[in-house]
Amino acid sequence: MAYSQDYRQMILTKLKSGQTYRELSLEFGISTRTIQNWRDKPERTVRTSYTHKIDLEQLAQDVKDYPDAFQRERAVRFNCTDRAIAKALKRLKLTRKKND
Repeated sequence: MAYSQDYRQMILTKLKSGQTYRELSLEFGISTRTIQNWRDKPERTVRTSYTHKIDLEQLAQDVKDYPDAFQRERAVRFNCTDRAIAKALKRLKLTRKKND
């Protein structure tokens, strides 16, 4: 849960008035590190979500077309990292194990 801007500002004002990080931490139940981060960067940062670069349908087709390909070879074809291929294969519930 994010803290509102006015709540942060109130705590930073108390910090400037002479209260210590520890006192504010105990009073408001916030870690001292959080207060220090607010002091360094008082405005809120918004996290952005990332979209998946790999089309899962195309990856499934690639697995059918090239069943013995290495993940690094797939990564070259999809222009991404082999770790991204591994995560996408996991989302598709495909394993790297070969069955006899």
